[in-house]
Amino acid sequence: MTAPARPDIPRGAVTAADGLVVVDKPQGWTSHDVVARTRRLAATKKVGHAGTLDPMATGVLVLGVGRATRLLTYLVGADKVYTATVRLGQRTLTDDAEGEVTEARGAAALLDGAGAADPTALEPALAGLRGTVAQVPSSVSAIKVDGRRSYARVRAGEDVDLPARTVTIHRLELTAPPRATTADGVSVVDLDVVVACSSGTYVRALARDLGEALGTGGHLTALRRTQVGPFSLADARTVDQLVADVVDDARAPEPRGLPVMSLTDAARACFRARQLDDGETAAVRFGKALTATDADGGPGGPASVTAAFAPDGHVVALLEDRGGSARPVLVLDPA
Repeated sequence: MTAPARPDIPRGAVTAADGLVVVDKPQGWTSHDVVARTRRLAATKKVGHAGTLDPMATGVLVLGVGRATRLLTYLVGADKVYTATVRLGQRTLTDDAEGEVTEARGAAALLDGAGAADPTALEPALAGLRGTVAQVPSSVSAIKVDGRRSYARVRAGEDVDLPARTVTIHRLELTAPPRATTADGVSVVDLDVVVACSSGTYVRALARDLGEALGTGGHLTALRRTQVGPFSLADARTVDQLVADVVDDARAPEPRGLPVMSLTDAARACFRARQLDDGETAAVRFGKALTATDADGGPGGPASVTAAFAPDGHVVALLEDRGGSARPVLVLDPA
């Protein structure tokens, strides 16, 4: 399923200012669908995202508009939080509900005499997936193998073995009692979980590995991303809301384009801050290094990256501590 056409979006809209847009991605849309729609809403082709979501998934998708696309490199690695539903008892080709069932062992072994699943019996398997673990990504992923996406090779009938990668699962917990049901005549158990994890984690792979640890097989049936770094669903707007914003803006006496979070506000939300004086501001605008930053870790991006602000409060650059100095890695307000 792809994004439907929306003839009500005004053409010739005012180009949006540079900044971030946090979108609540709808189910069935690809991340590129959302980017394409936002390009039209923002009246610019310069729109990108800070980490894709599968079409089945919904939730927080952080977009950069204009110069803010340059910030995305430093947001891709932010931690993520998801809510998900895992079905135990069936494996699928894609490790989620969009793939065909490849094995149906059932989950009867997890049920007691009354046909209910005991949450305490699941805890050892859940605990084994927490912390720093080596995770083999789902073979139906966007990882490239010899120049081709892994999912394309799998759909062409090839066997793909991806190497494990180190990820960190900060939290993996049940949010509701397990639900015993049947699917295709097989006893299965559905688990609602919350997952807080490092960038690069495949929640589909977590579902697969949980099923293997329990001897039942497993796959993902629902996924919603609730947070990316400092941005949560509370910050997100639906695509329909963004369309309404632009339609309303087009009727205003002085249209200003799609509303965005400014570069300065985005930098303050995502990185630790360093206040510059006039001399430091001038130096950074010319790409010169400063003394190393002495500050605590920030709210979002890499711990070594600092947002530098001019005396008037606007963001000038991102600095990275290297070899005893703070060097500009991204100058947003050059001389």
